[in-house]
Amino acid sequence: MKKQILLIAAFAAASFTTFAQEEEATPLEQVQQKVETLSSTVDKLNALKISGYIQPQWQWGQAYAGAKVGGSNTVENGNLSSFNRFGIRRGRINFTYDNGGLASGTFELNIGESANGSTTKATGISSVSIKKAFLNVKDPWFGTSALRAGVFDRPFGNEVAYSSSLLESPERSRIVQNLFPDEQDLGAMIVLQPAATSPLNFIKIQGGLFGGNSINVQTKSNMDFIGQIIASKSIGSTAKWGLGASYYNGGLYQGTVNVYTSTGNGFVLDNSASNKSQFAKRVYYGFDGQFSVESSLGMTQLRAEYLWGTQPGTSSSSSSPNSFTNPSGDTYIRNTSGWYAILIQDLGQSPFSLVLKYDRYDPNTKVSGNEIGAATSYNVKTTSADIAYNTLGIGALWRINPALRLQVYYENVKNEKSINLASADLKTDFSKDILDNLFTVRLQFKF
Repeated sequence: MKKQILLIAAFAAASFTTFAQEEEATPLEQVQQKVETLSSTVDKLNALKISGYIQPQWQWGQAYAGAKVGGSNTVENGNLSSFNRFGIRRGRINFTYDNGGLASGTFELNIGESANGSTTKATGISSVSIKKAFLNVKDPWFGTSALRAGVFDRPFGNEVAYSSSLLESPERSRIVQNLFPDEQDLGAMIVLQPAATSPLNFIKIQGGLFGGNSINVQTKSNMDFIGQIIASKSIGSTAKWGLGASYYNGGLYQGTVNVYTSTGNGFVLDNSASNKSQFAKRVYYGFDGQFSVESSLGMTQLRAEYLWGTQPGTSSSSSSPNSFTNPSGDTYIRNTSGWYAILIQDLGQSPFSLVLKYDRYDPNTKVSGNEIGAATSYNVKTTSADIAYNTLGIGALWRINPALRLQVYYENVKNEKSINLASADLKTDFSKDILDNLFTVRLQFKF
């Protein structure tokens, strides 16, 4: 009993001493504690970076232009004529937490209009979607290599990962939009780069496995592989060059036994029972280059990219379906190619720049001109989905201040023509050039 009483007394004395010490903290010590707490909070806030931009715009288009904002053109007074639309092309907000350690996290939302231009009446906003959500873990030795996992830009070419807030043209080139309709995909990749002190630091290699469904959930066990090698280096203090090579090897689930392969001037059908539940090859190759130089004329930038490969699509579209399988069921395999080149010339030290861009997209390199839609000895004829497009873009940029930019841009679109695709419907009369030129005025605020 005595031992128990002594133990209780000792515990009470210790508690009283601790309480007394807490009560006896000097004013200077109290201030120091508050400063330490405030400093910890500030450090956490500094590690969180919030950025974003909004792109309201106005577009005028010929009768069959593909405006990226607002609804599609409609018949007015019995005539289908040119039209114009206001809208929000993109609204992005990005959260990145990086406290200088090995790991960082990024989360980005897009708030804008849906792809088909329809809007939600209740709010006027039709689309809120995740654009990026990934974890980046750097190597603990040099900090130049990393492992990345989540939803992020596909490591292919230059324009796919080029920020939409920096685009000198309103949209990416037609072939990039068709092969990579959404720039991001769900997957994991490794980035390898020598240390900053190494003479080979200008080379970067990155590659990984992806779901192939863009930002949609993964629904198949097969993975798509994307790999890229990039080299970039400065020339003195006024110039810089960059080169890149990319490779994509994936597949598209075949939901039916019908697989059509482009051959000659038509498609040959393979309806073997074993085709169903297999994967059609989706293989791309790409080369890209960049060069910039500063002179008395201002900054001059030139970028170019060439892509080609095997593209599984549908009977009516050559675009990559960002889903588990083709929405139409049957698979059409085409050999595709395309390229773009863009020149940006700053006007001296002024805030103005001129932009000139040319791009070509050929969804089916095995046919051209009047071969498209012609009678064939093969099972199925080619269609308007096999028409090639050439686009000449001319524009200007006004950097009003570091946060605000005005862009004006005119696209002259020329489609391939075939006498076999004549139609009473002018929208599908590919015996002529379709009226689809487009003019864009875009104001961008970036923070």
